[in-house]
Amino acid sequence: MNMIQQGSQVFHRVNSGILSTNGRSATVEKSLEQLSWLMDDLFRIPVIGWRFGLDALVGLIPGFGDTATSLVSFYILAAAVRYRVPKITLLRMGMNVGIDYLVGSLPVVGDIADAWWKSNHMNLELLKKRATVPVEEARSGRLSDWLFVGGIILGLVALAIGSAFVSLYLLYKAVEIFAGR
Repeated sequence: MNMIQQGSQVFHRVNSGILSTNGRSATVEKSLEQLSWLMDDLFRIPVIGWRFGLDALVGLIPGFGDTATSLVSFYILAAAVRYRVPKITLLRMGMNVGIDYLVGSLPVVGDIADAWWKSNHMNLELLKKRATVPVEEARSGRLSDWLFVGGIILGLVALAIGSAFVSLYLLYKAVEIFAGR
């Protein structure tokens, strides 16, 4: 068994995976921490201490906001491939982004839920808990993992396109009703 030390954390290499000996989460790139903080925790409401980020603010822009913030969330998902996170965890991370997109797309309720559902923070925590390589080795992922995440992203893009068509159809029907046809 090969040991790797990263700061105060010791990892054991086991069958191409990495296990932390002290049960704590793995260290990740500072840019991933910053991205998660910007998207989910940038602003703090005084007195109650409730935090929200750019995800909730940009999500207020109809039709564009939730799509743009989902594209930013794909960066953390892609980083998980480099850290060789298991596929089931990649799927869970993709579901977090999908839920954030779907719920955030709902007018008013979705905008409030965007501040509560912190998919980037959840995905970063999943990445830290399930990373199988330390930050020094997280340079590239396996082809099968990239293809799997590519499939997840294509599914989420199809979800976005489908929801756009449904929104346009509902808008068309609403105009028809109000126009008296």
